[in-house]
Amino acid sequence: MKNESPLDRDLQRKILVGLRELAPYGSDRIEEDLNLLDYERNKLITNLLYLEEHGLIRHGLERQDYVGGEPAYFQHQPAQITADGLDFLEADGGLSAILGVLTVRLHDDTIKTLIEAKILESDLSPADKQKFSARLRSLPADATKHLVMKLLDLGLEKSPAALGAIGTALGLAVGG
Repeated sequence: MKNESPLDRDLQRKILVGLRELAPYGSDRIEEDLNLLDYERNKLITNLLYLEEHGLIRHGLERQDYVGGEPAYFQHQPAQITADGLDFLEADGGLSAILGVLTVRLHDDTIKTLIEAKILESDLSPADKQKFSARLRSLPADATKHLVMKLLDLGLEKSPAALGAIGTALGLAVGG
């Protein structure tokens, strides 16, 4: 017997798109308003809870526990899409993509340490390793930046694996 996941991407998309269409008021009757009556209730509740846990919606459900019985969920507030949910549906990522930009800064010393580690791992003679390392440590910041750009260009030019790594990081298949 196959154990099927209760998570349903099509159902989640239907919920998000439906709540976007009902924004800003949302829905007091989410099952009826979004035409979700054909979905098994536990699966629907699981996906609503999941979307809220990820901050994409506010489901408006309240759990009611019964002595000796199964708990049930009742809608006590309107279900609404959140700003994160709206951004998730946007092709460009919405304001979250703009506001969530991450800048990574590598200090000159960190870059030099990374390059020096590769020099020390190389097949150069010990004397050459020492010369390369000493010269590298003496480089000013602008020369280090220039060296990094040259290494990046060389890596992309000479290594098909570099394009494969870029494709993997971007979620794309090379040649497809």
